Amino acid sequence: MKRIALTAASALLASAACAQDFNSEAPNVPDQQPAFEGQTRAPVLADDLRLSTEAVAEGLENPWGMAELPDGAWLVTERPGRMRLVAADGSLSEPITGLPEVDNRDQGGLLDVAVANDFAETRRVWWSFSEPREEGKTGTAVGTGTLSADGTAMEDVRVIFQQQPAWDSAMHYGSRLVFDNEGALYVTTGERSHPEPRQLAQDVTTHLGKVLRISPDGGAAPGNPAIEGGQPEIWSYGHRNLQAAALAPDGTLWTVEHGPRGGDELNHPKAGRNYGWPVITYGQEYSGDPIGEGQTAAEGMEQPVYYWDPVIAPSGMEFYQGEMFPEWQGDALVGGMGALALVRLELDGERVTGEARHLPDIGRVRDVDVASDGAVMLLIDDPEGSMIRVTRAE
Repeated sequence: MKRIALTAASALLASAACAQDFNSEAPNVPDQQPAFEGQTRAPVLADDLRLSTEAVAEGLENPWGMAELPDGAWLVTERPGRMRLVAADGSLSEPITGLPEVDNRDQGGLLDVAVANDFAETRRVWWSFSEPREEGKTGTAVGTGTLSADGTAMEDVRVIFQQQPAWDSAMHYGSRLVFDNEGALYVTTGERSHPEPRQLAQDVTTHLGKVLRISPDGGAAPGNPAIEGGQPEIWSYGHRNLQAAALAPDGTLWTVEHGPRGGDELNHPKAGRNYGWPVITYGQEYSGDPIGEGQTAAEGMEQPVYYWDPVIAPSGMEFYQGEMFPEWQGDALVGGMGALALVRLELDGERVTGEARHLPDIGRVRDVDVASDGAVMLLIDDPEGSMIRVTRAE
């Protein structure tokens, strides 16, 4: 195993909330108005908390997802198609063998990784990836296998979910994996970006632009909503590109999805509900043209709990539940690839009451997790990416 030395604290920073007046940035679509007070540009949270960062592993090529194991090690994916173990002492393994082929063009590759609570007994792992299909098409897929006792190989590998239809696109795979408290696995998907497939986010006969809920061995999970004519795996639909998802302390799922130019959304997806894309959305096309008819609301379609314009380019999410940062308890931590920061949202029920952006310019935060000791873990998405441990400064 290659040893990655732990660096000394690479940053000691006052809370970014004190330094950034991000609400002063002009929106891309100033004529659009929120549907209710506090739906965007929540008050900037200010505190005097000082943070320390430490590089746990370096030289990771575009890391995408991570999952902590019971012994304190972490499974980390690299988008080109590799999964590695980062041991508790910082050792970085060689790539784990036995994983299926991925299509790593553009936004594709090996994406998220998850383990269930019984990993110590089963050593079972789940991962999402962009799967090569016929005629150059691809689709989001979920695989599972068991990690060998020595941590070098994935065994008994099988694919348990394949997004349908496949599409000739290398964009918008979504791909977060979250286990719920009943043992079902939420899978988020994208609508593949192009004008034609994006319409399928509204088509419940497809898996594009959806939150799905499957059994850990594949197939629809018990308790899913009955949507007339819909795929049985669908939990909610009308989403764009969901790259952040997490269970709240009450056990319900929250998501954050990439919007267009403006319009990143925080949602609390309810069973069978339609979240509007591409019929309604905040923001606009990258060209500056409106999305569809430029609507932000329509009957039968849900409003986001919160949205960002300009965007933060969200990826990765976790609700803070730990001892190291008691003042963050219950807050949502979201990776900001565009914001180049850790974005923290203070919530009161289904309303955002404040926003902070910590560690400004730390890089493209692709994933966020909370370690068993309460430290916050970040993956920095870069060809020379890293895994960062965030703790309280002494």
